[in-house]
Amino acid sequence: MEIAILQFNPMVGDLEGNAKRLAGLAREASSRGARIAVTPELALTGYPPEDLVLRQDFLEAGRYWLEWLAQQVPSVALVVGHIDDEADNRFNAASVLDGGRILATYRKKHLPNHSVFDEVRYFVSSDEPCVVNIDGVRIGLAICADVWEADVVKASRKAGAELLLVPNASPYHLDKLDVRYEVVRDRIKETGLSVIYVNLVGGQDELVFDGASFAMDATGNVVCQLPACEEVLELVTYENQSIQRGPIARMPVFLDMVWRVLLLGLKDYVGKNRFNGCLIGLSGGIDSALTLALAVDALGADRVNVVMMPSRYTSDLSLGEANVMAKDLGVDYKEIRIQELFETYLATLEPYFSGLKEDVTEENIQARIRANILMALSNKFGSLVLATGNKSEMAVGYATLYGDMAGGFCVLKDIEKTLVYNLARWRNSQSRVIPQAIIDRPPSAELRANQQDVDSLPPYSVLDPIIRAYVEKDLCPAEIVALGYDDKVVNKVISMIDRSEYKRRQAAVGIRLTERGFGRDRRYPITSGFRP
Repeated sequence: MEIAILQFNPMVGDLEGNAKRLAGLAREASSRGARIAVTPELALTGYPPEDLVLRQDFLEAGRYWLEWLAQQVPSVALVVGHIDDEADNRFNAASVLDGGRILATYRKKHLPNHSVFDEVRYFVSSDEPCVVNIDGVRIGLAICADVWEADVVKASRKAGAELLLVPNASPYHLDKLDVRYEVVRDRIKETGLSVIYVNLVGGQDELVFDGASFAMDATGNVVCQLPACEEVLELVTYENQSIQRGPIARMPVFLDMVWRVLLLGLKDYVGKNRFNGCLIGLSGGIDSALTLALAVDALGADRVNVVMMPSRYTSDLSLGEANVMAKDLGVDYKEIRIQELFETYLATLEPYFSGLKEDVTEENIQARIRANILMALSNKFGSLVLATGNKSEMAVGYATLYGDMAGGFCVLKDIEKTLVYNLARWRNSQSRVIPQAIIDRPPSAELRANQQDVDSLPPYSVLDPIIRAYVEKDLCPAEIVALGYDDKVVNKVISMIDRSEYKRRQAAVGIRLTERGFGRDRRYPITSGFRP
Protein backbone atom coordinates (compact mmCIF):
# COMPACT_ATOMS: atom_id res chain seq x y z
CA MET A 1 0.00 0.00 0.00
CA GLU A 2 1.30 3.43 -0.98
CA ILE A 3 0.62 6.22 1.52
CA ALA A 4 1.04 9.88 0.59
CA ILE A 5 2.26 12.43 3.11
CA LEU A 6 0.76 15.82 2.25
CA GLN A 7 2.97 18.39 4.00
CA PHE A 8 0.48 21.19 3.43
CA ASN A 9 0.64 24.97 3.88
CA PRO A 10 -2.92 26.19 4.48
CA MET A 11 -4.34 29.67 4.88
CA VAL A 12 -6.15 30.04 8.20
CA GLY A 13 -9.85 30.61 7.58
CA ASP A 14 -9.74 30.06 3.80
CA LEU A 15 -11.95 26.99 3.84
CA GLU A 16 -12.73 27.06 0.14
CA GLY A 17 -9.16 27.66 -0.94
CA ASN A 18 -7.78 25.01 1.41
CA ALA A 19 -10.40 22.46 0.36
CA LYS A 20 -9.72 22.96 -3.36
CA ARG A 21 -5.95 22.73 -2.90
CA LEU A 22 -6.33 19.61 -0.74
CA ALA A 23 -8.52 18.05 -3.43
CA GLY A 24 -5.85 18.76 -6.03
CA LEU A 25 -3.12 17.27 -3.84
CA ALA A 26 -5.23 14.20 -3.11
CA ARG A 27 -5.81 13.64 -6.83
CA GLU A 28 -2.07 13.99 -7.45
CA ALA A 29 -1.39 11.44 -4.70
CA SER A 30 -3.88 9.06 -6.30
CA SER A 31 -2.30 9.50 -9.74
CA ARG A 32 1.06 8.55 -8.20
CA GLY A 33 -0.40 5.33 -6.85
CA ALA A 34 -1.34 6.28 -3.28
CA ARG A 35 -4.29 4.55 -1.64
CA ILE A 36 -4.16 6.78 1.45
CA ALA A 37 -3.22 10.46 1.74
CA VAL A 38 -2.62 12.07 5.12
CA THR A 39 -2.86 15.81 5.83
CA PRO A 40 -1.76 17.81 8.91
CA GLU A 41 -3.84 18.80 11.91
CA LEU A 42 -6.74 21.14 11.04
CA ALA A 43 -5.55 21.25 7.43
CA LEU A 44 -9.00 22.34 6.23
CA THR A 45 -9.23 25.36 8.57
CA GLY A 46 -5.55 26.16 9.05
CA TYR A 47 -3.95 26.27 12.50
CA PRO A 48 -4.57 27.92 14.85
CA PRO A 49 -8.00 29.23 13.83
CA GLU A 50 -8.36 30.91 17.26
CA ASP A 51 -11.73 32.64 17.80
CA LEU A 52 -12.96 31.73 14.32
CA VAL A 53 -13.83 28.47 16.08
CA LEU A 54 -16.45 30.34 18.11
CA ARG A 55 -18.33 31.53 15.00
CA GLN A 56 -21.31 29.43 13.95
CA ASP A 57 -21.02 30.52 10.32
CA PHE A 58 -17.41 29.34 10.26
CA LEU A 59 -18.40 25.93 11.61
CA GLU A 60 -21.21 25.63 9.07
CA ALA A 61 -18.88 26.54 6.23
CA GLY A 62 -16.38 23.97 7.52
CA ARG A 63 -19.02 21.21 7.38
CA TYR A 64 -19.95 22.19 3.84
CA TRP A 65 -16.37 22.11 2.53
CA LEU A 66 -15.58 18.85 4.32
CA GLU A 67 -18.53 17.18 2.59
CA TRP A 68 -17.52 18.80 -0.70
CA LEU A 69 -13.98 17.48 -0.29
CA ALA A 70 -15.28 13.94 0.32
CA GLN A 71 -17.01 14.06 -3.06
CA GLN A 72 -13.87 15.17 -4.87
CA VAL A 73 -11.50 12.36 -3.88
CA PRO A 74 -13.37 9.03 -4.12
CA SER A 75 -10.30 7.09 -5.32
CA VAL A 76 -8.05 7.82 -2.35
CA ALA A 77 -8.69 7.61 1.39
CA LEU A 78 -7.94 11.16 2.51
CA VAL A 79 -7.22 11.76 6.19
CA VAL A 80 -8.04 15.43 6.69
CA GLY A 81 -7.88 17.58 9.82
CA HIS A 82 -10.95 19.73 10.50
CA ILE A 83 -13.31 21.00 13.20
CA ASP A 84 -16.13 18.65 14.15
CA ASP A 85 -19.05 20.08 16.10
CA GLU A 86 -21.96 18.47 17.83
CA ALA A 87 -24.58 20.41 19.77
CA ASP A 88 -22.55 23.07 21.60
CA ASN A 89 -19.34 21.04 21.57
CA ARG A 90 -16.46 21.57 19.17
CA PHE A 91 -13.74 18.99 18.53
CA ASN A 92 -10.32 19.11 16.96
CA ALA A 93 -10.85 16.21 14.58
CA ALA A 94 -9.50 14.21 11.67
CA SER A 95 -11.76 12.31 9.30
CA VAL A 96 -11.10 9.59 6.76
CA LEU A 97 -12.82 10.47 3.49
CA ASP A 98 -13.20 7.48 1.18
CA GLY A 99 -15.55 6.45 -1.59
CA GLY A 100 -17.22 9.86 -1.63
CA ARG A 101 -18.22 9.76 2.03
CA ILE A 102 -16.91 10.39 5.54
CA LEU A 103 -15.85 6.90 6.57
CA ALA A 104 -14.70 7.64 10.14
CA THR A 105 -13.88 10.57 12.43
CA TYR A 106 -11.38 10.77 15.26
CA ARG A 107 -11.66 13.49 17.91
CA LYS A 108 -8.50 14.66 19.70
CA LYS A 109 -8.16 13.71 23.35
CA HIS A 110 -5.21 15.73 24.69
CA LEU A 111 -5.79 19.45 24.22
CA PRO A 112 -2.62 21.45 24.88
CA ASN A 113 -3.08 24.54 27.00
CA HIS A 114 0.47 25.86 27.44
CA SER A 115 3.04 28.05 25.69
CA VAL A 116 1.41 29.06 22.36
CA PHE A 117 -1.45 26.57 22.64
CA ASP A 118 -4.92 27.48 23.87
CA GLU A 119 -7.06 24.54 22.75
CA VAL A 120 -9.02 24.16 25.98
CA ARG A 121 -10.60 27.54 25.16
CA TYR A 122 -12.08 26.12 21.97
CA PHE A 123 -12.38 22.35 21.98
CA VAL A 124 -13.85 19.49 23.99
CA SER A 125 -11.79 16.38 24.62
CA SER A 126 -12.84 12.91 23.51
CA ASP A 127 -11.42 9.57 24.64
CA GLU A 128 -12.75 7.28 21.89
CA PRO A 129 -10.05 5.60 19.78
CA CYS A 130 -10.49 5.45 16.04
CA VAL A 131 -9.27 2.50 14.01
CA VAL A 132 -10.39 2.18 10.39
CA ASN A 133 -9.85 -0.64 7.92
CA ILE A 134 -8.47 0.45 4.55
CA ASP A 135 -7.99 -2.44 2.13
CA GLY A 136 -7.26 -4.82 4.98
CA VAL A 137 -4.88 -2.54 6.87
CA ARG A 138 -6.17 -1.43 10.26
CA ILE A 139 -5.13 2.19 10.74
CA GLY A 140 -5.27 4.14 14.00
CA LEU A 141 -5.45 7.92 14.29
CA ALA A 142 -3.99 10.28 16.87
CA ILE A 143 -3.65 14.06 16.61
CA CYS A 144 -0.50 15.95 17.59
CA ALA A 145 -0.46 16.19 21.41
CA ASP A 146 -2.10 12.75 21.63
CA VAL A 147 1.27 11.13 20.92
CA TRP A 148 2.90 13.01 23.80
CA GLU A 149 0.97 10.76 26.18
CA ALA A 150 0.88 6.98 26.13
CA ASP A 151 -2.86 6.34 26.52
CA VAL A 152 -4.21 7.25 23.06
CA VAL A 153 -1.65 5.19 21.15
CA LYS A 154 -2.09 2.24 23.52
CA ALA A 155 -5.88 2.45 23.05
CA SER A 156 -5.43 2.41 19.28
CA ARG A 157 -3.22 -0.64 19.55
CA LYS A 158 -5.73 -2.37 21.80
CA ALA A 159 -8.47 -1.58 19.26
CA GLY A 160 -6.48 -3.43 16.62
CA ALA A 161 -4.40 -0.75 14.91
CA GLU A 162 -1.43 -1.97 12.85
CA LEU A 163 -0.24 1.48 11.73
CA LEU A 164 -0.62 4.90 13.37
CA LEU A 165 -1.21 8.10 11.40
CA VAL A 166 -0.55 11.33 13.32
CA PRO A 167 -1.69 14.67 11.82
CA ASN A 168 0.21 17.53 13.50
CA ALA A 169 0.40 21.29 13.74
CA SER A 170 3.67 21.50 15.64
CA PRO A 171 5.27 24.95 15.46
CA TYR A 172 9.00 25.27 15.26
CA HIS A 173 11.33 26.17 18.05
CA LEU A 174 15.04 25.46 18.36
CA ASP A 175 15.87 21.73 18.34
CA LYS A 176 12.20 20.77 17.92
CA LEU A 177 12.75 17.88 15.50
CA ASP A 178 14.86 15.93 18.00
CA VAL A 179 12.10 16.31 20.58
CA ARG A 180 9.50 14.95 18.14
CA TYR A 181 11.69 11.96 17.34
CA GLU A 182 12.10 11.17 21.04
CA VAL A 183 8.36 11.35 21.74
CA VAL A 184 7.37 9.16 18.79
CA ARG A 185 10.03 6.58 19.65
CA ASP A 186 8.60 6.34 23.15
CA ARG A 187 5.16 5.49 21.71
CA ILE A 188 6.67 2.94 19.33
CA LYS A 189 8.50 1.20 22.19
CA GLU A 190 5.22 0.95 24.11
CA THR A 191 3.09 -0.38 21.25
CA GLY A 192 5.26 -1.68 18.41
CA LEU A 193 3.27 0.42 15.92
CA SER A 194 4.86 2.06 12.92
CA VAL A 195 4.10 5.79 12.81
CA ILE A 196 3.61 8.37 10.06
CA TYR A 197 3.94 11.85 11.53
CA VAL A 198 2.54 14.53 9.18
CA ASN A 199 3.31 18.10 10.19
CA LEU A 200 1.90 21.39 8.97
CA VAL A 201 4.19 23.77 7.11
CA GLY A 202 3.94 27.55 6.75
CA GLY A 203 3.88 30.82 8.62
CA GLN A 204 0.86 31.93 10.62
CA ASP A 205 1.35 35.31 12.31
CA GLU A 206 4.15 34.72 14.85
CA LEU A 207 4.22 30.93 14.46
CA VAL A 208 6.15 29.03 11.83
CA PHE A 209 5.31 25.39 11.19
CA ASP A 210 8.41 23.75 9.79
CA GLY A 211 6.97 20.59 8.27
CA ALA A 212 9.83 18.08 8.54
CA SER A 213 7.25 15.24 8.54
CA PHE A 214 8.63 11.75 8.99
CA ALA A 215 7.85 8.06 9.27
CA MET A 216 9.32 5.55 11.71
CA ASP A 217 9.16 1.79 11.49
CA ALA A 218 8.22 -0.45 14.40
CA THR A 219 11.77 -0.35 15.76
CA GLY A 220 11.92 3.45 15.87
CA ASN A 221 14.13 3.92 12.82
CA VAL A 222 13.43 6.95 10.65
CA VAL A 223 12.51 5.44 7.28
CA CYS A 224 11.21 8.63 5.67
CA GLN A 225 12.10 12.25 6.32
CA LEU A 226 10.48 15.13 4.45
CA PRO A 227 12.27 18.46 4.02
CA ALA A 228 11.85 21.37 6.39
CA CYS A 229 9.99 24.56 5.47
CA GLU A 230 8.64 23.32 2.13
CA GLU A 231 5.21 22.23 0.98
CA VAL A 232 5.73 18.76 -0.46
CA LEU A 233 3.97 15.50 -1.32
CA GLU A 234 5.89 12.27 -0.85
CA LEU A 235 4.95 8.58 -0.78
CA VAL A 236 5.94 5.78 1.56
CA THR A 237 5.19 2.10 1.14
CA TYR A 238 3.50 0.01 3.81
CA GLU A 239 3.80 -3.76 3.41
CA ASN A 240 4.36 -6.79 5.59
CA GLN A 241 3.09 -4.75 8.57
CA SER A 242 5.93 -2.26 8.26
CA ILE A 243 6.73 1.05 6.60
CA GLN A 244 9.46 0.59 4.03
CA ARG A 245 12.19 3.16 3.49
CA GLY A 246 10.98 6.31 1.73
CA PRO A 247 12.75 9.51 0.71
CA ILE A 248 15.19 10.92 3.28
CA ALA A 249 15.71 14.67 3.06
CA ARG A 250 18.81 16.24 4.58
CA MET A 251 17.89 18.32 7.59
CA PRO A 252 19.47 21.80 7.75
CA VAL A 253 22.10 22.50 10.38
CA PHE A 254 21.31 25.04 13.11
CA LEU A 255 21.85 28.44 11.44
CA ASP A 256 20.61 27.18 8.08
CA MET A 257 17.42 25.97 9.77
CA VAL A 258 16.90 29.27 11.59
CA TRP A 259 17.33 31.12 8.30
CA ARG A 260 14.76 28.93 6.55
CA VAL A 261 12.25 29.39 9.35
CA LEU A 262 12.66 33.18 9.24
CA LEU A 263 12.29 33.22 5.45
CA LEU A 264 9.13 31.11 5.57
CA GLY A 265 7.58 33.21 8.33
CA LEU A 266 8.27 36.46 6.49
CA LYS A 267 7.25 35.21 3.06
CA ASP A 268 3.93 33.83 4.30
CA TYR A 269 3.11 36.88 6.41
CA VAL A 270 3.64 39.19 3.43
CA GLY A 271 1.97 36.87 0.93
CA LYS A 272 -1.02 35.69 2.95
CA ASN A 273 -1.81 39.25 4.01
CA ARG A 274 -1.49 40.41 0.38
CA PHE A 275 1.14 43.11 0.80
CA ASN A 276 2.89 44.34 -2.33
CA GLY A 277 6.24 43.93 -0.65
CA CYS A 278 8.11 45.31 2.32
CA LEU A 279 9.76 48.55 3.39
CA ILE A 280 12.78 48.75 5.69
CA GLY A 281 14.37 51.72 7.38
CA LEU A 282 18.12 51.19 6.99
CA SER A 283 20.43 52.53 9.67
CA GLY A 284 23.83 51.17 8.72
CA GLY A 285 23.59 48.83 11.71
CA ILE A 286 23.56 45.06 11.90
CA ASP A 287 19.84 44.59 12.65
CA SER A 288 18.50 46.47 9.65
CA ALA A 289 21.21 44.91 7.46
CA LEU A 290 20.21 41.39 8.51
CA THR A 291 16.52 42.22 8.06
CA LEU A 292 17.27 43.44 4.54
CA ALA A 293 19.18 40.27 3.68
CA LEU A 294 16.29 38.14 4.94
CA ALA A 295 13.72 40.19 3.04
CA VAL A 296 15.55 39.87 -0.26
CA ASP A 297 16.03 36.13 0.19
CA ALA A 298 12.35 35.70 1.11
CA LEU A 299 10.65 38.03 -1.36
CA GLY A 300 13.14 38.96 -4.05
CA ALA A 301 14.83 42.33 -4.53
CA ASP A 302 11.98 43.70 -6.66
CA ARG A 303 9.59 43.54 -3.67
CA VAL A 304 11.91 45.20 -1.15
CA ASN A 305 12.27 48.96 -0.66
CA VAL A 306 14.68 50.61 1.74
CA VAL A 307 14.97 54.14 3.12
CA MET A 308 18.03 55.66 4.76
CA MET A 309 17.12 58.61 6.99
CA PRO A 310 20.33 60.23 8.29
CA SER A 311 20.43 62.83 11.03
CA ARG A 312 23.33 64.90 12.38
CA TYR A 313 24.48 61.84 14.36
CA THR A 314 24.56 59.39 11.47
CA SER A 315 28.14 58.44 10.67
CA ASP A 316 29.68 58.37 7.21
CA LEU A 317 30.25 54.64 7.75
CA SER A 318 26.54 54.05 8.30
CA LEU A 319 25.50 56.09 5.31
CA GLY A 320 28.09 54.61 3.01
CA GLU A 321 27.70 50.95 3.94
CA ALA A 322 23.90 51.07 3.84
CA ASN A 323 24.10 52.52 0.35
CA VAL A 324 26.59 49.86 -0.75
CA MET A 325 24.46 47.00 0.58
CA ALA A 326 21.28 48.31 -1.04
CA LYS A 327 23.01 48.67 -4.41
CA ASP A 328 24.65 45.25 -4.18
CA LEU A 329 21.31 43.61 -3.50
CA GLY A 330 19.52 45.60 -6.19
CA VAL A 331 16.72 46.97 -4.00
CA ASP A 332 15.02 50.32 -4.42
CA TYR A 333 16.96 52.79 -2.23
CA LYS A 334 15.82 56.20 -1.04
CA GLU A 335 17.61 58.70 1.14
CA ILE A 336 15.49 61.14 3.14
CA ARG A 337 17.44 63.40 5.48
CA ILE A 338 15.63 64.18 8.71
CA GLN A 339 17.88 66.91 10.14
CA GLU A 340 15.59 69.74 9.11
CA LEU A 341 12.55 67.99 10.56
CA PHE A 342 14.49 67.28 13.75
CA GLU A 343 15.43 70.93 14.12
CA THR A 344 11.81 71.95 13.55
CA TYR A 345 10.72 69.67 16.37
CA LEU A 346 13.40 71.08 18.66
CA ALA A 347 12.43 74.65 17.80
CA THR A 348 8.76 73.90 18.42
CA LEU A 349 9.51 72.37 21.82
CA GLU A 350 12.22 74.86 22.84
CA PRO A 351 9.90 77.11 24.90
CA TYR A 352 8.92 74.06 26.96
CA PHE A 353 12.36 72.46 27.18
CA SER A 354 14.26 75.68 27.87
CA GLY A 355 16.94 75.22 30.54
CA LEU A 356 16.68 71.42 30.51
CA LYS A 357 19.51 69.15 29.44
CA GLU A 358 19.22 66.98 26.37
CA ASP A 359 18.41 63.38 27.21
CA VAL A 360 16.57 60.40 25.76
CA THR A 361 13.73 62.74 24.72
CA GLU A 362 15.75 64.18 21.83
CA GLU A 363 16.93 60.70 20.85
CA ASN A 364 13.37 59.40 20.66
CA ILE A 365 12.22 62.34 18.54
CA GLN A 366 14.59 61.22 15.77
CA ALA A 367 13.31 57.64 15.90
CA ARG A 368 9.69 58.81 15.75
CA ILE A 369 10.36 61.09 12.79
CA ARG A 370 11.76 58.10 10.93
CA ALA A 371 8.75 55.97 11.86
CA ASN A 372 6.35 58.64 10.54
CA ILE A 373 8.18 58.70 7.20
CA LEU A 374 8.14 54.92 6.90
CA MET A 375 4.44 54.68 7.72
CA ALA A 376 3.60 57.43 5.22
CA LEU A 377 5.41 55.53 2.48
CA SER A 378 3.70 52.32 3.59
CA ASN A 379 0.26 53.92 3.39
CA LYS A 380 0.92 55.41 -0.01
CA PHE A 381 2.47 52.37 -1.70
CA GLY A 382 1.04 49.39 0.19
CA SER A 383 4.33 47.96 1.46
CA LEU A 384 4.65 46.31 4.86
CA VAL A 385 7.04 48.13 7.18
CA LEU A 386 9.43 45.66 8.79
CA ALA A 387 10.53 46.64 12.28
CA THR A 388 14.17 45.74 12.77
CA GLY A 389 14.48 45.27 16.53
CA ASN A 390 15.80 42.06 18.10
CA LYS A 391 14.91 40.08 21.22
CA SER A 392 17.69 41.61 23.34
CA GLU A 393 16.37 45.12 22.69
CA MET A 394 12.73 44.08 23.14
CA ALA A 395 13.60 42.45 26.45
CA VAL A 396 15.17 45.49 28.11
CA GLY A 397 13.17 48.19 26.33
CA TYR A 398 16.18 49.49 24.40
CA ALA A 399 13.89 50.71 21.64
CA THR A 400 11.64 53.71 21.03
CA LEU A 401 7.90 53.22 21.30
CA TYR A 402 6.28 54.62 18.13
CA GLY A 403 9.81 54.98 16.75
CA ASP A 404 12.11 52.13 15.74
CA MET A 405 9.53 49.72 17.20
CA ALA A 406 7.01 50.84 14.58
CA GLY A 407 6.14 48.41 11.83
CA GLY A 408 3.75 45.67 10.83
CA PHE A 409 6.09 42.72 11.31
CA CYS A 410 9.37 42.11 13.11
CA VAL A 411 11.46 39.30 11.67
CA LEU A 412 14.10 39.42 14.42
CA LYS A 413 11.71 39.73 17.36
CA ASP A 414 12.80 36.41 18.92
CA ILE A 415 16.45 36.60 17.78
CA GLU A 416 18.88 37.71 20.48
CA LYS A 417 21.68 40.08 19.47
CA THR A 418 24.45 37.50 19.61
CA LEU A 419 22.43 35.27 17.26
CA VAL A 420 21.93 38.28 14.95
CA TYR A 421 25.70 38.44 14.47
CA ASN A 422 25.99 34.68 14.00
CA LEU A 423 23.26 34.71 11.36
CA ALA A 424 24.92 37.60 9.54
CA ARG A 425 28.23 35.74 9.40
CA TRP A 426 26.50 32.54 8.29
CA ARG A 427 24.61 34.33 5.50
CA ASN A 428 27.85 35.90 4.28
CA SER A 429 29.43 32.44 4.22
CA GLN A 430 26.84 31.47 1.60
CA SER A 431 27.40 34.62 -0.47
CA ARG A 432 28.55 37.99 0.82
CA VAL A 433 25.59 40.37 1.17
CA ILE A 434 26.26 42.26 4.42
CA PRO A 435 29.28 44.60 4.37
CA GLN A 436 31.92 43.40 6.79
CA ALA A 437 32.24 46.90 8.25
CA ILE A 438 28.64 46.65 9.50
CA ILE A 439 29.39 43.35 11.25
CA ASP A 440 32.66 44.57 12.74
CA ARG A 441 31.52 47.96 14.08
CA PRO A 442 30.41 48.39 17.72
CA PRO A 443 26.59 48.47 17.87
CA SER A 444 25.11 51.97 18.19
CA ALA A 445 21.70 53.59 17.84
CA GLU A 446 23.42 56.78 16.60
CA LEU A 447 20.90 59.05 18.29
CA ARG A 448 23.54 61.15 20.05
CA ALA A 449 27.21 61.90 19.53
CA ASN A 450 29.57 58.92 19.96
CA GLN A 451 26.79 56.71 21.27
CA GLN A 452 27.32 52.98 21.76
CA ASP A 453 24.97 50.31 23.11
CA VAL A 454 27.37 49.48 25.95
CA ASP A 455 26.76 53.00 27.34
CA SER A 456 23.31 51.77 28.43
CA LEU A 457 23.56 47.97 28.41
CA PRO A 458 25.94 45.23 29.50
CA PRO A 459 27.84 43.65 26.60
CA TYR A 460 25.49 41.41 24.63
CA SER A 461 27.63 38.39 25.50
CA VAL A 462 26.54 39.00 29.10
CA LEU A 463 23.09 40.43 28.47
CA ASP A 464 21.75 37.65 26.26
CA PRO A 465 22.38 34.73 28.66
CA ILE A 466 20.73 36.70 31.49
CA ILE A 467 17.69 37.40 29.31
CA ARG A 468 17.56 33.75 28.29
CA ALA A 469 17.68 32.60 31.91
CA TYR A 470 15.01 35.03 33.13
CA VAL A 471 12.63 35.09 30.15
CA GLU A 472 12.91 31.60 28.71
CA LYS A 473 13.78 29.56 31.82
CA ASP A 474 11.99 31.63 34.51
CA LEU A 475 15.04 31.56 36.78
CA CYS A 476 15.03 33.91 39.76
CA PRO A 477 17.83 36.47 40.27
CA ALA A 478 19.71 34.31 42.80
CA GLU A 479 19.75 31.38 40.39
CA ILE A 480 21.08 33.57 37.59
CA VAL A 481 23.79 35.02 39.84
CA ALA A 482 24.73 31.44 40.75
CA LEU A 483 25.49 30.86 37.08
CA GLY A 484 28.36 33.30 37.45
CA TYR A 485 26.87 36.72 36.67
CA ASP A 486 27.33 39.87 38.75
CA ASP A 487 24.36 40.47 41.04
CA LYS A 488 24.13 44.19 40.25
CA VAL A 489 24.09 43.50 36.51
CA VAL A 490 21.50 40.76 36.92
CA ASN A 491 19.19 42.95 39.00
CA LYS A 492 19.56 45.85 36.57
CA VAL A 493 18.68 43.68 33.58
CA ILE A 494 15.70 42.08 35.31
CA SER A 495 14.40 45.49 36.34
CA MET A 496 14.67 46.69 32.73
CA ILE A 497 12.83 43.60 31.48
CA ASP A 498 9.97 44.00 33.94
CA ARG A 499 9.58 47.73 33.30
CA SER A 500 9.35 47.20 29.54
CA GLU A 501 6.30 44.96 29.40
CA TYR A 502 4.09 47.87 28.30
CA LYS A 503 6.36 48.43 25.32
CA ARG A 504 6.32 44.81 24.26
CA ARG A 505 2.52 44.74 24.30
CA GLN A 506 2.60 47.43 21.61
CA ALA A 507 5.39 45.93 19.53
CA ALA A 508 4.87 44.47 16.07
CA VAL A 509 4.09 40.78 15.79
CA GLY A 510 7.20 38.79 14.98
CA ILE A 511 8.43 35.29 14.33
CA ARG A 512 8.70 32.97 17.33
CA LEU A 513 11.92 30.98 17.33
CA THR A 514 12.50 29.93 20.94
CA GLU A 515 10.32 28.10 23.43
CA ARG A 516 9.55 31.45 25.10
CA GLY A 517 9.18 34.38 22.76
CA PHE A 518 7.65 37.77 23.50
CA GLY A 519 4.20 36.98 22.22
CA ARG A 520 1.38 34.58 22.86
CA ASP A 521 3.48 32.25 25.03
CA ARG A 522 4.76 34.82 27.58
CA ARG A 523 1.95 36.70 29.30
CA TYR A 524 3.03 38.97 32.09
CA PRO A 525 0.94 41.76 33.63
CA ILE A 526 1.93 45.30 32.75
CA THR A 527 0.77 46.56 36.13
CA SER A 528 2.46 44.42 38.76
CA GLY A 529 3.84 44.96 42.24
CA PHE A 530 6.01 41.86 42.17
CA ARG A 531 9.73 42.58 42.23
CA PRO A 532 12.02 39.52 42.02
